[in-house]
Amino acid sequence: MTTQPRRRATDRPPAPPLASRLAQARHQAFVGRVQEVRLFRDAITAAELPFLALHVFGPGGVGKTTLLGELQYQCDTLGVPCVLLDARNLDPSPEGFLAGLGAGLGVEGDPLAALHARSSVQVLLVDTCEALLALDVWLREVFLPGLPASTLTVLASLRPPTPPWRSDPAWATLLRPLSLRNFTEDESREYLQRRGVSPSEAILSFTHGHPLALALVADAEAQRPGVPFAPEAAPDVVRTLLERFLQDVSGTVHREALDACAMVRVTNEALLQAMLGDTAAFDWLRGLSFVETGPGGIFPHDLAREILAADLRWRNPDRYAELHGRARAYYMQRLQQTSGAEQQRVVHDYIFLHRDNPVVRPFFEWTEAAALPPEALREPDVEAVAAIVSLHEGAASAAIARHWMARQPAGALVFRGEGGVTGYLQMVGLENTSAEDRERDPAVAAAWQYLQDRVPLRPGECGTYFRFWMSRDDYQNVSPVQSLIFVSVIRHYLTTPGLAYTFLPCFGADFWTPVFAYAETPRIAEAEFSTDGRTYGVFGRDWRALPPMAWLSLLADREVGGTAPTAAAPRETVVVLSRPEFDRAVHDALRDLASPEALRGSPLLRSRMVFERAGMSAAKSERAAVLEALLREAIGSLDSTPRLAKLHRALHHTYVEPAPTQEKAAELLDVPFSSYRRHLTTGIARVADILWEREISG
Repeated sequence: MTTQPRRRATDRPPAPPLASRLAQARHQAFVGRVQEVRLFRDAITAAELPFLALHVFGPGGVGKTTLLGELQYQCDTLGVPCVLLDARNLDPSPEGFLAGLGAGLGVEGDPLAALHARSSVQVLLVDTCEALLALDVWLREVFLPGLPASTLTVLASLRPPTPPWRSDPAWATLLRPLSLRNFTEDESREYLQRRGVSPSEAILSFTHGHPLALALVADAEAQRPGVPFAPEAAPDVVRTLLERFLQDVSGTVHREALDACAMVRVTNEALLQAMLGDTAAFDWLRGLSFVETGPGGIFPHDLAREILAADLRWRNPDRYAELHGRARAYYMQRLQQTSGAEQQRVVHDYIFLHRDNPVVRPFFEWTEAAALPPEALREPDVEAVAAIVSLHEGAASAAIARHWMARQPAGALVFRGEGGVTGYLQMVGLENTSAEDRERDPAVAAAWQYLQDRVPLRPGECGTYFRFWMSRDDYQNVSPVQSLIFVSVIRHYLTTPGLAYTFLPCFGADFWTPVFAYAETPRIAEAEFSTDGRTYGVFGRDWRALPPMAWLSLLADREVGGTAPTAAAPRETVVVLSRPEFDRAVHDALRDLASPEALRGSPLLRSRMVFERAGMSAAKSERAAVLEALLREAIGSLDSTPRLAKLHRALHHTYVEPAPTQEKAAELLDVPFSSYRRHLTTGIARVADILWEREISG
């Protein structure tokens, strides 16, 4: 038996060089970019290169350098010659570029001659091409046209190709732009798992699939095992990302523009003017690598937005509050000037200002789709809507939905998407329901009884029950359609004259309680109901007690302060007067008009019309001044027509510039005392009508 000699250490095959082991390790850690890698492999293995240049672009940290490393690995495995250059290490001149290329190729002579000496496919990878902006024309018109037709050049930069590349008919076919985006959620999870990090929702929400953010978080988590991730607990992550995003910021004007852009959903020149007073930096913002352009304007990359907004809020909370207020004022002005789809977008943009509040964030999906408007119900939609209701709530609920679609079709809104109707919102006008309607629907019956027992609707007021609201695919769970429905609900709050009370039912009421509490919309036990064996919690609010504009102001204070509802000092609320009580209060206030001090005792100081003009936090003296102004305006409005002028004169000489006695007032007016009394009584009633309309409709 022959024994084999023992292998000596010196007989071992040579170990691969360290560079090869590093490349292999990087390849094993590489995640995603399947389509990009396939596009590259298909190109370099084709009989003829389908394009001669591939321009990869995307914001800092999105993974361009990592992708180029993987493309180099693919070349190595396929035996394709490849050289990788980093433009940061090159002198931005033709001579400097060629010198760097020669060093990369390992040749001392002309690098172009070395490339032409090869007959097979070869690849040139150039990273950080934004550093070569001065060579843009030379690269396009001299260098690349001088390469062999078998050479594929891959350029990576922060920005897309400049316009001359796109306008040249030849390069339009031979250059392939490739925008590099964030990882998908599945890719993010895979990356974190490969790094040994549990892909928690907190991490996924913070990083938005941004590769650099994922890498930094993974590093931070490795140093803090077992500690739940929170951005404020990982300051190095935030600082590194902020530095990356701010590398193009050159001055105060640019930084202020960036702060404003990060705060709002979409920035256009009009909004930038409202927030900063000028639009000088708009074009600069538009050119940033992490700022994208959409139908309504420009907006930053999601991660850049969060980093920048969080930094401003920490660095200068007063400035944050100021910009927040200016954006709110702009949106409220636009809300009054728009309708339809544009108005829906304005409401969506307003709600977006609250996205960072920890109470609000989990209940909205801030997608572009959520800015799209719903559509009116059409006859062919009825069956599709009934099927959606039946699927999620049962046959009895579907029958009720059919009833309301027939009785109040104008209150039925549908949301359309792939496959037809994707969502449904049914608004029921409670003031337009009959006893028979309420008998058919236990939800509306319970709400109506609650109003009758507690806060009946006054003449001219309306109540809305958002009777059905659901996504076809997700029911009442958080989704783009659910968020679109909530935008439509809030739009209804802000644009419905005379709105006094609203109700909204939820099957999973406990889940929705925090966000409704934040929005000052309590759960109403007396209004709960059951259908098809399912019990629904109901949330509602009295808009007479806190009018829409005051409600928005309250929510804005909470957003700027980053707070949820607290047991802070109680604020004064609107008093809800019946029409007879209101008329008496107007009469008494007119009597006290010449004595503003006496107006401080008027119940009208807590009326909706006074609070809406003075603000919910206004002192009693300020509200008394507002009430005096409202009374004088109402009296003055009667002088606009000859028919009402006699009423105006009677009121003027009785309350505005009162005569010593009513008899003297009649003499000044040169009318019989009985006519004066009739004109005065009619004038008081007309002033009460004017103010009542203002009280009811806002």
